[in-house]
Amino acid sequence: MSTATITVPVTVAEHENCPATSVLRRVGDKWSVVILSILERGAHGFNELDRSVEGLSRRMLTRTVRALEEDGLISRTVHPRVPPRVDYALTDLGRSFLEPVRALGLWAVAHQSDLEAAHSR
Repeated sequence: MSTATITVPVTVAEHENCPATSVLRRVGDKWSVVILSILERGAHGFNELDRSVEGLSRRMLTRTVRALEEDGLISRTVHPRVPPRVDYALTDLGRSFLEPVRALGLWAVAHQSDLEAAHSR
């Protein structure tokens, strides 16, 4: 495992080219972590995902699963039948992605009162 050197201040170009930037965008996007958490329980069809997340439009679900597939975090399997069925499942990379995300969530819960106190000051 190599270690990268980060210079400070970071230029815009360095920020855009940093691998962490795209990962943090994925973590920070509204629906990706929700979809990944659902798929952690097992493969789901598109309609199952659609019914599982209140407030998520079908268009945004389509965009989110495409981005997650492009990132290699989920796989898409088409079952040839009428009508066709598409299943989405976590990949090993997706499972490993959820580990630090879960740690970040636990940190947020543990420090919720500290964060709230800071906001109120």
